[in-house]
Amino acid sequence: MIKSILLQVQLGNQAVADTLAADMPTEETLSFFSLALKGGIVMIPLFILSVVAIYIFIERYMAISKASKEEYNFMNNIRDFIHEGRIDSAKSLCKNNQSPLARMIAKGITRIGRPLNDINAAIENVGKLEVAKLEKNIAFLSTVAGAAPMLGFLGTVMGMVRAFYNMAMAGNNIDIALLAGGIYEAMITTITGLIVGIIGYICYNILVARIEKVVFMLEARATEFMDLLHEPAS
Repeated sequence: MIKSILLQVQLGNQAVADTLAADMPTEETLSFFSLALKGGIVMIPLFILSVVAIYIFIERYMAISKASKEEYNFMNNIRDFIHEGRIDSAKSLCKNNQSPLARMIAKGITRIGRPLNDINAAIENVGKLEVAKLEKNIAFLSTVAGAAPMLGFLGTVMGMVRAFYNMAMAGNNIDIALLAGGIYEAMITTITGLIVGIIGYICYNILVARIEKVVFMLEARATEFMDLLHEPAS
């Protein structure tokens, strides 16, 4: 008798536990893809901007790093060739070294014999062209840094409009889920826009800083080359 009572109590407790488990809402785990899907259509341009920005940063970073490398004793060899009158050897050295510095010095070597002002102007023009090549597509990162947060705020406004529209259509049957869905979408797009904008801003400044170092190096070597042309006359 006691066993049957205990069995009934256990069965009753199990039924209550099953009922409570069924009534409890299932916890939804957050993931990148679930957030992206719930962020709305604004997430598409934000994703495209992020992918393009990362590609440009990697490609430009590698190009700038390659341009900043200076061959050991390059300027010393140029100095020796010019002092010895071996202009063709100096040209060959520049031709074999595919770098902005080599192309800039090569232009100056081809102008040897002309007024120094003309040589200096030719070197500066080549230097500006090389710097412009290094700055290719970098302005897009600046655009991403400014446009991504604005797109995120656009998504925020769209999400809030959706929330209030759903509330208006619900009439007296207002459910908290209607408001939460729109706010959820709004917050996701805001966070994503800020993250993409911050990444674009950091990448842009990193590349600009590295280009400035290359510019300083080119200016220093251009000055060294012009001083080298003054030496035979001294």
